[in-house]
Amino acid sequence: MSVNKVILVGRLGKDPELKYTSSSRAVVNFTLATNERWTSQDGQKQEKTTWHNIVAWGKQAEVINEYSRKGKQLYIEGRIDNRSWDKDDGTKGYISEVVVQNFQFLGGRDDASGASQPTQSAPAADAPPAPKDAEGDDDLPF
Repeated sequence: MSVNKVILVGRLGKDPELKYTSSSRAVVNFTLATNERWTSQDGQKQEKTTWHNIVAWGKQAEVINEYSRKGKQLYIEGRIDNRSWDKDDGTKGYISEVVVQNFQFLGGRDDASGASQPTQSAPAADAPPAPKDAEGDDDLPF
């Protein structure tokens, strides 16, 4: 058994970039910042920001592009995907991305975008069906 599941809550680092593939499928890329805060042993408040590369496809891409702007807070569920490509200089480039499976807008209507937003999360359009054995809790011992 293996699991590839990521859950992030963070803010967009820049406006999303919507593009369409040659087969007219929407794809949006953006960065999401998550912050970790702690107090060091000497009592100093510390903070670390981690940037995540995010990609969404189809209807999700279009909705994220329409209602999100730099600074908007999002809840993201997805999976990690690593890919490579040949750069113009002949070297190989590598990137790790979170591929969105589910998302939800967080914050108020004026949170970064200023535009009205959907009230529900947008489920993954191309998500595979759940396995048959995951469809019920009938035989759980609690």
